[in-house]
Formats: sequence, structure tokens, C-alpha cells
Amino acid sequence: MLRLGVPPTLARTLRSTDAIESMISICRDHSANVKRWRDGTMALRWCAAGMVEAGKQFRRVNGHLHLKALHAALERHVAAENVGTDRHNDTVTAA
Repeated sequence: MLRLGVPPTLARTLRSTDAIESMISICRDHSANVKRWRDGTMALRWCAAGMVEAGKQFRRVNGHLHLKALHAALERHVAAENVGTDRHNDTVTAA
């Protein structure tokens, strides 16, 4: 966070996992009534429905005005990391 120059208000918000934990808890509560899971796609549908429900309860991120600056800083960081690196597109098969 310090190297990217994230302002303190946004850094304080991003340092915490509370928002993610809250979303997971709401998803868990939303799908608690399912008694018989049929397949993986059913689980994904219920998870997505829980995330939509959690999205209704989200509040604005503290420091949200600095998100564009964070995005630009991340783009610069990724570009700097990729300069001079070799990319290998060979297919690897595991035994």
C-alpha cells in the first residue's frame, strides 16, 4: 500500500477483510435452507444469489474517490514488473 501511494483513508479500508467476511456470511445464511445440493452449478447459482443479496447491504468504500488513482498505480506496477520478462507459451503436461 505504501509503495503504491494509496491514501490513508482507502488504505485503511483495503487493509481489512471485513467486507469480504460479511459477504461470505450473508451468502452462507442465504443458502442455509438448501437441504440437497444437486451439482456444482446449483451451488454457484446460490452463491451468486447470496452475493446479490449482500450487495444490497454494502456501503460506499471509505476513500472511494481515490480508487482511480489506485487503479493507475496498479497498472504502472504491473507494467514495471512485466518489462524485460520472458514469457513462455509452451504447453506443460503433468504426469
